[in-house]
Amino acid sequence: MKILAIADEESAWLWDHFEKEKLEGIDVIISCGDLDPRYLSFLATFTSAPVLYVHGNHDEKYKDIPPDGCICIDDTIYVHNGVRILGLGGSMRYRNGEFQYTEWDMKRRVGKLWFKLFKNRGFDILVTHAPAYGLNDARDLPHQGFKVFLKLLEKYKPRLFLHGHVHMSYGRKHKRYDKYQDTHVINAFERCVFEYEDENLREHLR
Repeated sequence: MKILAIADEESAWLWDHFEKEKLEGIDVIISCGDLDPRYLSFLATFTSAPVLYVHGNHDEKYKDIPPDGCICIDDTIYVHNGVRILGLGGSMRYRNGEFQYTEWDMKRRVGKLWFKLFKNRGFDILVTHAPAYGLNDARDLPHQGFKVFLKLLEKYKPRLFLHGHVHMSYGRKHKRYDKYQDTHVINAFERCVFEYEDENLREHLR
């Protein structure tokens, strides 16, 4: 299954210089948040692949301009071709905002998922906006990750963890790829394409 993951910054290569062939072979598009909803709608127009998204901390505008033809996976498990995808958007709360949460808030959201996690026997891909605590995050509160994400990775051992929020253009040397126990961790900043089943994902990530 070929995945196009996107987050935080609209790709000029996809939006301004779009060619339909660029989406050929893509099985699913996953947005990790903080993108113009019209960008997601644009991509959905040119592909039959589902466009899934979670909210970023700057996505209050989605209430007035929802991304047409796209599927919000916040607080649910979406199954595509047998692959279970869990979504938990938002960032650490650093000011008033609809998609900002304290660590306790995020733990409570995860707790409410117990039946879906039980029914689906876990999940294969965790999709968030914020990173996990201590895993490609930063120590300032706005870019600090959630500890409960580490608990999810440790308990359910998903194959992939996709996040955004920490821009690779920040100059803090945030990484595109990392690994936590058995889970491949990918920073979806702007865009990257990869195969879900790839055993050498780090080498082939683009």
